Amino acid sequence: MTSTPNIPDVAAEAVLVASETLPEDTPKIKGYDFDKGRDLDGLMNSMLYSGFQASALGQAIQEINRMLKWRLSDEPITESTDERYLDPGFREQTRAKIFLGYTSNLVSAGVREQIRYLVKHKMVDVLVTTAGGVEEDLIKCMAPTFLGDFKLKGAGLRKRGLNRIGNMLVPNKNYCEFEEWIMPIFDAMLKEQREEGVNWTPSKMIDRFGKEIDDPDSIYYWAHKNGIPVFCPPLTDGSIGDMLYFHSYKSPGLICDIVEDIRKMNDQALKAAPRKTGIIILGGGVPKHHICNANLMRNGADFAVFVNTAQEFDGSDSGAHPEEAISWGKIRMDAQPVKVVGDATILFPLIVSQTFAKHWTA
Repeated sequence: MTSTPNIPDVAAEAVLVASETLPEDTPKIKGYDFDKGRDLDGLMNSMLYSGFQASALGQAIQEINRMLKWRLSDEPITESTDERYLDPGFREQTRAKIFLGYTSNLVSAGVREQIRYLVKHKMVDVLVTTAGGVEEDLIKCMAPTFLGDFKLKGAGLRKRGLNRIGNMLVPNKNYCEFEEWIMPIFDAMLKEQREEGVNWTPSKMIDRFGKEIDDPDSIYYWAHKNGIPVFCPPLTDGSIGDMLYFHSYKSPGLICDIVEDIRKMNDQALKAAPRKTGIIILGGGVPKHHICNANLMRNGADFAVFVNTAQEFDGSDSGAHPEEAISWGKIRMDAQPVKVVGDATILFPLIVSQTFAKHWTA
């Protein structure tokens, strides 16, 4: 650097550092120009080049579209390829197996409708959620959830019999209606357990709920109809657990076996071959770890997208970056996983608009 008159050399050297020239194909930051009109696809395409979490959103969309577009025919045939997988037609039709995980608050919110859309059209293969992610869907078939406010005082709501989920309100009578609906089902399950030897598991119970609800607004109606398994290890951690607790006094003896389900869940990943696996996880907690851990059984998922607001500084699995999952063998070392830090109620509808709703072919 040449000396600059009247500027101290040490300051000039510190401030006016020469830059390397970036490669010609380096993406340039540029946001959407509304002079081009209101265009959802154009706006969403610009996210990738807008920086910060907008770029992460764009990368997540790319990663999910990679999941959707992959076919076994994309992979080379080698000497070790199983002869069962040589047929060109079979290879062209074999797509990635997609695991979708989500927390209960998203079913309480409007993301329920996007999840139902994916399940209705068989766009995902395995679901994992929490107890609330099951019961809130079923309860919405009986009575609505209402918009409230984050600032509403708890004591006043309690006196009115209103339960708050963030800025949403669920009247307690909804859960009373749920009890009236589910108790006869538990009675029938107990009878089948005793008389037919049925070994109930969380996934079998949820499938039964989907059959009994018989409402096309329900996620689990479509999961039952389309044979999509739903896993929920903490099925007792919510209103369903409350009802099971009450039922254990009214008619003791109903058993729910989680061991059978862990084998079934892990086999969903272990026996996915020759398919690759993709994971989409909204939120953290049990759904995130359960899906990732199942994919450990096959040395990791091939595609992965996390959408949550959790941070990794406290060491939680909810906030863990995909790189941590790679270290455990839960995501493959050559994968291109993406984490988007943000509210899934905003992000997931946008993601679906640019992936499943846009590029899915039956």
